[in-house]
Amino acid sequence: MRHEDIWRAIDTLAAERGLSTSGLAKSAGLDPTSFNPSKRRGVDGKLRWPSTESIAKILMATGAGLDAFAGLVLGARTLPPARAMPRRVPVIGLAQAGQDGFFDDAGYPAGGGWDHAALPRTEATLADDPHAFGLTIHGQSMEPVYREGDIIVVSPAAPVRTRDRVVARTHEGEVMAKLLARRSVQRIELASFNPEHPVRTFAPEEIAALHRIVWATQ
Repeated sequence: MRHEDIWRAIDTLAAERGLSTSGLAKSAGLDPTSFNPSKRRGVDGKLRWPSTESIAKILMATGAGLDAFAGLVLGARTLPPARAMPRRVPVIGLAQAGQDGFFDDAGYPAGGGWDHAALPRTEATLADDPHAFGLTIHGQSMEPVYREGDIIVVSPAAPVRTRDRVVARTHEGEVMAKLLARRSVQRIELASFNPEHPVRTFAPEEIAALHRIVWATQ
């Protein structure tokens, strides 16, 4: 394994993902200059090698496997065709989701308190939404459709229509899985599948986010 082979593999990986070497470094959370040509030799002319940590980070950021990267080092000019891999989405408990720090101002998952779950790559809606996330059901308001312990996945990108199963989050921090019974400029009505739980009515300005449920692990 030669010094130039490693750096050529990094250059090729960046090009395969439509990035400059600086863009590749940034996507991996590294200093943008980490892979610049000037960093490949020291001021004394000695060869400088990328660290195993930086290589691990760019593989994680690009989704390339170690075997594929090794192929680039050994002379392959392109990455092999990507295999269909399960989609992983961030997941937290439904009750926990109402606490501060789990969503950013746009309503997308944020912070480090999320678990992750693997989901079928065949779910087209999920494939098109990088902000999809999952919630673990607690309580009985959605029985018999969703039960305690089920994971539901919502897509902020999916359009929401009346009679859709949705997750609503209020500005007060309450998060609930419901059926969108009615939506108008005056009110939003959220029904439960369990008849023991009454319909909840909100003014539109009380709802911080309303996302459609697109998948469940039943």
